[in-house]
Amino acid sequence: MGELKAAYKKFSSDDDFPDLSQHNNYMAKALTKEIYAKLRDKVTKNGYTLDDVIQTGVDNPGHPFIMTVGCVAGDEESYDVFADLLDPVIEMRHGGYKKTDKHKTDLDCTKIKGGKLDENYVLSSRVRTGRSIRGFSLPPHCSRAERRGVEKAVVDALGKLDGDFKGTYYPLNKMTEAEQEQLIEDHFLFDKPVSPLLTCAGMARDWPDARGIWHNDKKNFLVWVNEEDHTRVISMQTGGDMAAVFERFCTGLNKVEQLIKGAGYEFMWNEHLGYVLTCPSNLGTGLRGGVHLKIPLMSKDEARLDDILKKLRLQKRGTGGVDTASVGGVYDISNADRLGFSEVEQVQGVIDGVQLLIEMEKRLEEGGTIDDLIPK
Repeated sequence: MGELKAAYKKFSSDDDFPDLSQHNNYMAKALTKEIYAKLRDKVTKNGYTLDDVIQTGVDNPGHPFIMTVGCVAGDEESYDVFADLLDPVIEMRHGGYKKTDKHKTDLDCTKIKGGKLDENYVLSSRVRTGRSIRGFSLPPHCSRAERRGVEKAVVDALGKLDGDFKGTYYPLNKMTEAEQEQLIEDHFLFDKPVSPLLTCAGMARDWPDARGIWHNDKKNFLVWVNEEDHTRVISMQTGGDMAAVFERFCTGLNKVEQLIKGAGYEFMWNEHLGYVLTCPSNLGTGLRGGVHLKIPLMSKDEARLDDILKKLRLQKRGTGGVDTASVGGVYDISNADRLGFSEVEQVQGVIDGVQLLIEMEKRLEEGGTIDDLIPK
């Protein structure tokens, strides 16, 4: 086990217990004085403590639009060492997913039914996930050497891709102004994490060292390196062909994993949590399949739309991200689930749900009612 700081031995756990009286996140709901006392003196082999796990949730009482998790993992072992806190958080965030439950992974894109959505309503389609490289600490806790090791392992693997997946890596600290402008224009470039949800967890340390973006020549398959997770893998294109986006996603992801394995590494995965990522909200598939959907008539009754989306296990954001509102009735609609449902199930749920929303919008355009279309 790693070493604890001396102050933990000098003061009682009650003296250290955070004031969570104004907080509204899953961590604050789960953390009791008893759990804090039990876990406060524990530490992973890499030196990650309970206070490291909860710091982002202590510093950020809540969020105006979403229920935040309020904690992060610093390494794969965090989910075992701090299970007394993280298991209840996971259960709350993932709809009652229990410690005894097993996650299913399914990246067989041939199982998808339909998936070519009406492009009068669907402006773009995208599927993304995260992957962590076993043996390295996660971004909130990794050293510079570890971060550089992740970058080398991932970039070496990506450099061996060929055909439609052949591409180029752009390290943030070596980018020219022109390259930056092009990547911003393509909506590829991620900025330094400015959200306090990320910065309080320590993910932005040493920015931009060992961070970068890789994309294929066709610019429809890309990988972020060392942002919130070791990697974020994204398949995207304009229009409504979600089936093609998912097929590229599955094919590319499998190719990358084989190349990673060929270099002696593997992704963090287990039967209970699925793919292990920094934030407990992204465990399981880590997948967010989404479309930019134009439904101006549906948008006029926001409360009803929210209720319909909840029944469909979908969520909405503005097209500029989680902190933005809809403009002109255009939303980013995506799956709400990550853990306990396979990739195929989640993407199929998006396809079927968006298809229904389009039917509803068309009915409203004709001056009709949608009451009979609303799921029970």
